[in-house]
Amino acid sequence: MTDIFKLFFDQYKTYETLDIVLEITAVIFGFLSVWFSKKNKIWVFPTGIVSTLIFVYLLLKWGLLGDMMINAYYFIMSIYGWYIWTRKADETDANPISITSLKEQKIGVFIFIATLVFVFIVYKTFDKWTHWVAYVDTLTTAIFFVGMWLMAKRKVENWLFWIVGDLISVPLYFYKGFTFTSFQYLGFTIIAIFGYLAWKKKYQKSLL
Repeated sequence: MTDIFKLFFDQYKTYETLDIVLEITAVIFGFLSVWFSKKNKIWVFPTGIVSTLIFVYLLLKWGLLGDMMINAYYFIMSIYGWYIWTRKADETDANPISITSLKEQKIGVFIFIATLVFVFIVYKTFDKWTHWVAYVDTLTTAIFFVGMWLMAKRKVENWLFWIVGDLISVPLYFYKGFTFTSFQYLGFTIIAIFGYLAWKKKYQKSLL
């Protein structure tokens, strides 16, 4: 039992207490944000903003540029999504859950490719393109950028991007030494699966 605990948490002996508290706080608000998203509640955005702001600080401090950019983008898209979700599609109904149109799919592809190029340039500029982690960071950043944009637009497919990105992030963050964040993404994966099923069911009901 002691060996397992050391495997998961031994690296935290070198961390500042404040950073550990901040990471746990960010993880808690991150869970709340994903849970509210599954429930299709607008609280997904304010809770997400708290989580992402903390992670931007921590990831910048830890030198994880790709991850930091993901969370900075989350922060911006949370504000955008908050605005979109409060708009009315007509006089009575809020912007409803829907599936992506062909035009939105093309935009999603553009966001994915543009993100890959942008993150590559950033890593090369700061001489961080020196480890396989940079390749995975670039890929997950692109996946999450598209997923966040689709969530802000209230598209069912956003959950598919979260599921893929979360699955990649679980071992990635554990390898980086951030066990709490790794556990967060494991929880995110489970919630995202149920979120996809719930949103798909709600969309199908809206067609009846």
